[in-house]
Amino acid sequence: MNAPSNAFRRANDSFRKADHASWHRHQSRLHILRSQLGFTETSPSRPKSCLGCEHYHGVAYGYGDRRQMLICGFHPFGWEGELCPDWSEGL
Repeated sequence: MNAPSNAFRRANDSFRKADHASWHRHQSRLHILRSQLGFTETSPSRPKSCLGCEHYHGVAYGYGDRRQMLICGFHPFGWEGELCPDWSEGL
């Protein structure tokens, strides 16, 4: 009874590996498409008050609908006014 269960286990493992490889290829294609979307953007993603600031971070964290952009350590959601009080010229 051990031999048939090993055959099923090997078959399931090979299907799981093939499914994962297919999923990984699909995710790679999606990543390429997402990165290409940024090339068509004409306006800068950096807020005007953060232009040239060394504290600008600008990386999005999270997944799906809960993805949130971290602008900087001082003002995580960005500065609303014209001149940020923590602005410092980038090096």
